[in-house]
Amino acid sequence: MIAFLIGVIEEKGENNLVMDVNGVGYGLNVSSTTLLTIGQVGERAKIYTYMAVREDDISLFGFSTQEERDLFYQLITVSGIGPKMAIGILSGLSISDLTVAIINEDVKLLSKIKGLGKKTAERLCLELKDKLSPIGVTQNTFTVDYDEDAVQMATDTLVSLGINKNDAYMLARANATENATAEEIISKSLRGYKG
Repeated sequence: MIAFLIGVIEEKGENNLVMDVNGVGYGLNVSSTTLLTIGQVGERAKIYTYMAVREDDISLFGFSTQEERDLFYQLITVSGIGPKMAIGILSGLSISDLTVAIINEDVKLLSKIKGLGKKTAERLCLELKDKLSPIGVTQNTFTVDYDEDAVQMATDTLVSLGINKNDAYMLARANATENATAEEIISKSLRGYKG
């Protein structure tokens, strides 16, 4: 099994990237989080991997951190969640937000992730809530410290500007503060967006 790759980023697309490792181009399926944190085209990077082998397909999945790969491993143990859906789930929320949402059984938040229905979100919580430990927070101290309506409005606006839904939601969440308006979130998001 391939545990990680170290090479130069050749191409970045929506949920995929190509890395040149000593003259061999590896195509990887990656989350939006990894795309945002891995570096720019032409830069050298290390990426942790998971190889999925099926009868009709061999796919390589990449992660910028071991924590993201560990969470991916947990997600694919859930009935009905395959590697591609797990990448979609990791693209929908940051690792810490996703972990806390599962532990707190926040099906409403999880259902906002593209491709994740209510039933699968419920199963995800049921099967993983006791297996995960929150990163940097405890279950009792987690509070929503932003206006959900403002984040939703900002997300919708960012999507209308051509940013894919998962990226738009992550940007809006990352730039939301307690009293931030949708306009402030949009402005901050666009300043930090690298496309």
